[in-house]
Amino acid sequence: MSKLRILYVASEINPFLQTSEVANFVRALPQAMQEKGMEIRILVPRFGLINERKNRLHEVVRLSGINISVGDEEKPLIIKVASIPNAKLQVYFIDNEDYFQRKSVFHDKQENFYEDNDERAIFFCKGVIETVKKLGWAPDIVHCNDWMTSLIPMYLKTTYKNEPLFKGTKSVFAIYNNEFNHKFGDDLFEKVKMVDIDDSILAPLKSKDFEGFIKMGMEYADVIVQGDGMSEHLHQLIENCPKDKKCEINNSEEKEQVFESYYNIYTELAG
Repeated sequence: MSKLRILYVASEINPFLQTSEVANFVRALPQAMQEKGMEIRILVPRFGLINERKNRLHEVVRLSGINISVGDEEKPLIIKVASIPNAKLQVYFIDNEDYFQRKSVFHDKQENFYEDNDERAIFFCKGVIETVKKLGWAPDIVHCNDWMTSLIPMYLKTTYKNEPLFKGTKSVFAIYNNEFNHKFGDDLFEKVKMVDIDDSILAPLKSKDFEGFIKMGMEYADVIVQGDGMSEHLHQLIENCPKDKKCEINNSEEKEQVFESYYNIYTELAG
């Protein structure tokens, strides 16, 4: 059997940026899967808090230069890369001057949620798929972590469904306790849309908030993973999801057991 190819997508990864549990998880799991013989790629946003010089990020010119549409606007996509110290893993960073140059992640200095966080998420999700296309690397599994990545399973099943590179690709969507209260504007649907996407496909997103993004990920992913310690609100959301799509993983178990659980999810999905 050829090596399974796993693409990890998240908002952050240690040691480059850590604001939540996502960063540690996305640092540990890919290395564990690589050690089990899988081929790994990791993509995250290049938030302005990430020190490029210290972390030795450099632009990958052959991957940069695509324009990504967000509603009526087109924004240039810049791809940077760095290696994780003491691991044979590279991380690709999605960058754009308008969206990711701020010295903070989702909130400004007054703790106000950025009004354009929806656009940043949309740009990131579209940019991830276009970057993988440019790499010419066909992932068996795309493991999406947290709300910012939640549109990727939908794009894979609509706009990109006939793309040869993604022909057999399955998606995993992992849900975390990173809720926010912000409601996005009425133009959200228009910004999310691409070829072969209409309002009915985006119906789970109609609340235009955190819950909407989570519902999108749950609707279109092949497997949904919830960790322990979910809020009551998230538990209720996940309860409504088909049982055959759900996996519960107790992250407080021994690391090896957690890794084994994911290994089994991947191999079953790819099989």
